[in-house]
Amino acid sequence: MIPPVKRVAVLISGRGSNLQNLIDAQDASYRIVLVISNVEGVGGLDKAQAAGIATTVISHAGKTREAFDGEMNAALHAVRADIIVLAGFMRILSDGFVRGWEGRLINIHPSLLPAYKGTKVHERVLAAKESVSGASVHFVVPELDAGPVIAQTSVPVHPGDTPQTLADRVLAVEHKLYPDALKLLASDKVKLLNGQAVFS
Repeated sequence: MIPPVKRVAVLISGRGSNLQNLIDAQDASYRIVLVISNVEGVGGLDKAQAAGIATTVISHAGKTREAFDGEMNAALHAVRADIIVLAGFMRILSDGFVRGWEGRLINIHPSLLPAYKGTKVHERVLAAKESVSGASVHFVVPELDAGPVIAQTSVPVHPGDTPQTLADRVLAVEHKLYPDALKLLASDKVKLLNGQAVFS
């Protein structure tokens, strides 16, 4: 039996380069029904609106993390979202929010996790003189960048790389990796069980 089309919401804070690829890759497995930004006027909102996708801005300014997450939660439940995708969303989510969406909340990170969690990834990769880097799509858990990996793609690190040239090379593979990983989840081909990504 073919699983029903999953209703996806995407959380953004900026230009939405991964968002555009998620929009373009929509198929029988998922449909983006809402894009939420915590910042007004960003390019990702324009991309969503151009594709006919509902958008909303929920500012985090002057709010506790829990209050902000509560507003997002209400908006997500209002559109009956099945899956939440973080695409350049620059806020750390509260433990309660993450647990509430456990197994249905994914993120992309510009390294081969579990290596190089956190920020300034490309600078740290270059400083360590690594020969390979990449991108990982993972389930979100309360610990930052620590959730089980759904999919990874590697890229070479070239001798003359700067953080920007490496970031550009990683972003290029993210654009295919993220929709592919989302389709696995939306098609029920991967699930979060007992802290592990289990494939079927």
